[in-house]
Amino acid sequence: MSVSPQFSTIEDADATRLARLRALVDRTVGSSPSRIAIAAFGLVIIFFALMLYMPFSSRDGHSVAFHHAFFTATSAVTVTGLTTLSTADQWSFFGQLMILFAFQIGGLGTLTMTSLLAIAVGRKMGLRSKMIAQEAMNIGRLGEVGSILQTVAITSISLEAAIALILTPRFWILGESFGEGLWHGIFYSVSAFNNAGFTPHSDGIVPYGHDLWILLPICLGVYVGALGFPVILTLQRNLWHFRAWNLTTKLTVIGTTLMLFIGMFAWAFFEWNNPGTIGNEGFSEKILHSFFASIMTRSGGFNLVNMTDMNPITYLLTDVLMFIGGGSASTAGGVKVTTICVVFLAILAEARGDQHVIAFGRSIPDSILRIAISVISMSAFFVLFGCAVLVYITQEPFDHILFEVISAYATCGLSVGLSPKLPPSGIYVLSLLMFVGRIGTNTVATGLALRSRRRLYKYPEERPIIG
Repeated sequence: MSVSPQFSTIEDADATRLARLRALVDRTVGSSPSRIAIAAFGLVIIFFALMLYMPFSSRDGHSVAFHHAFFTATSAVTVTGLTTLSTADQWSFFGQLMILFAFQIGGLGTLTMTSLLAIAVGRKMGLRSKMIAQEAMNIGRLGEVGSILQTVAITSISLEAAIALILTPRFWILGESFGEGLWHGIFYSVSAFNNAGFTPHSDGIVPYGHDLWILLPICLGVYVGALGFPVILTLQRNLWHFRAWNLTTKLTVIGTTLMLFIGMFAWAFFEWNNPGTIGNEGFSEKILHSFFASIMTRSGGFNLVNMTDMNPITYLLTDVLMFIGGGSASTAGGVKVTTICVVFLAILAEARGDQHVIAFGRSIPDSILRIAISVISMSAFFVLFGCAVLVYITQEPFDHILFEVISAYATCGLSVGLSPKLPPSGIYVLSLLMFVGRIGTNTVATGLALRSRRRLYKYPEERPIIG
């Protein structure tokens, strides 16, 4: 049986185009997997924005303005928690379900989810898939990718299920129906572990400000989610053997614990007598609120007090804690705890006159210090850029603008109520900050770079005067 020449030509043309497409993908991934991360996050945001734009996503059956749908989708995928519309009052069950899916995917990472699905259906990860997952999760060694992905799946499912099982009966006891209590338990558990900060209640968790049954599981989910999956993997293997911990785990756990207690005592000191926040509470309630606030300012996004009632000095404290954020390769945002620890250790080494930065018997390479300085510098630039633009297009107080911008960039989600007041242009600015803050400034810089350049020669050294 003969095949027509025209049909063969079409088949050959299609095969050629497919081969060219595969070659383009291979070159893109091989040269810069970060571009795949940027594209994946962008496409996921657009998908959920279109879903939320649909009329059936709103309670009243009418589509919201697209900038509101886009902002909500961006906030969910980047696990930020800032909103321009009330999650409980505006969105239908379908809309809230889309938001939950968005911050579950965004918290674990779009490429991480893809890798997990491939493993679930029995496919082995090739080198290209491992490179993409390594870039998406900021994993140090390629050989750890498979183990960390398994840790991601087991930890996230187990902890979210455990928190939901604790919260759901409490909501039933408080008078909610079976379906409503179950939905709220699941929503809060996923939101807490992914440091998303979204709440399905119109008044958030403020009514539960004295309920340990609800507050402590949420704190646990936020704290564990903010540690980072490489750290969780190390703790699972060597929880009680500190010497067996790698340097990342030591810096993350110690740095996180120190900032937790420093933030708690500082927040309590600044707000102890403030009647607008905790001034009228008892001693134990003040400690509880301070502990809760210190955890949530690191990236959790839940709040028990009205943020606009805080003292100005507490704004500054919260700005600093939000900017630092949580652990690397975690569901939290910020410049990350290890970044701050490395810079602090470098300052300490310089003050002592040491030639090398040393921590726990390990020397930290100069390349890591350069990356830490780059992350902090680029993050400060984006914060200043966001503040400058919002100052130009709004008449809001600068301390409120700075707070909202840092919260957006650090994907924290705490708000002084500025986001709903912004015009569409301001909403898109915050959306850009959330996007850049979630995927990381290094990923953006690498992904947008035209090429990677390596010099085959070295210029002579000359020391400029510093300071």
